[in-house]
Amino acid sequence: MIQRPRRLRSSPLLRALVRETELSAAHLVQPWFVRPGKNQRRPIRSMPGQYQWSVDRLVGEARRARDAGVSACILFGIPESKDGAATGGTDPDGIVPRAVRALKEKVKGLFVITDVCLCEYTDHGHCGQVEDRRIVNDPTLEVLAAMALVHARAGADMVAPSDMMDGRVGAIRGALDAGGFSELPIMSYAAKYASAFYGPFRDAAESPPQFGDRSSYQMDPANALEALREVELDLAEGADIVMVKPALAFLDVLHRVKARFGRPTAAYCVSGEYSMVKAAAANGWIDERRAAVEILTGIRRAGADLILTYWATEAAGWLGGKPR
Repeated sequence: MIQRPRRLRSSPLLRALVRETELSAAHLVQPWFVRPGKNQRRPIRSMPGQYQWSVDRLVGEARRARDAGVSACILFGIPESKDGAATGGTDPDGIVPRAVRALKEKVKGLFVITDVCLCEYTDHGHCGQVEDRRIVNDPTLEVLAAMALVHARAGADMVAPSDMMDGRVGAIRGALDAGGFSELPIMSYAAKYASAFYGPFRDAAESPPQFGDRSSYQMDPANALEALREVELDLAEGADIVMVKPALAFLDVLHRVKARFGRPTAAYCVSGEYSMVKAAAANGWIDERRAAVEILTGIRRAGADLILTYWATEAAGWLGGKPR
């Protein structure tokens, strides 16, 4: 018998009926950068369409995203000042706690995740405490745990440690449990690679390293088995969701993580992946909407249950809240 697979591609309605991978706004998480001040909406030069928001302006943007169908966001803070100890990150009245309180009070129906890392708050730009120009692991854990607890007390729905220090999930889980937040989930950046695709984010968060790079704690892009070990460790320490970051260059890792562990799995479609499509679209070389939906569908197909993406609000409008 002659096989004719094209029969099932003959109409848009039929293609939708047999589509294997579902993509909807419910799978998307919108990242936002929040800064001090009033009435602030500062464009991020290397990320067209993205901004640093003051808390008051972020509330309106969050309502727009929620109304488009986005149900979750993740917050990155830009403090008023930075120092070597990342004190802005553990301040109960710091920029992220203020943003969390405002969103939980004024934007109902939005799940608020907070990034837990030192790089946004340190004057040296690294994700951990520094001694003699070395990033030291265990002293960093205390600061990360304190930061997570501050975010929990402000009303965060989930915390997401992105630092890649050894043992940080266990330290945060212990602090949250002891502080009365045993029900608060942790989404761990479990397999976070030392990637060239983070450049625009460092502009957005004003957090480039002032010396060296982050390869002593972020993973070698050549390694996949190591990612499985990292995920296994984070799950053993109490992670509820594990993440692979970046997404596009590591779809094989994402697929292996989901197949191996079968746990809720996130992927971060990072700033460089977003910006290169934006740049190509601005030059007329690519259809941004089609490319973005294709990328997000590919990330879902590889195994992601949720996708952190700067396209979240736009893509929610494109998808119309319906599976694709």
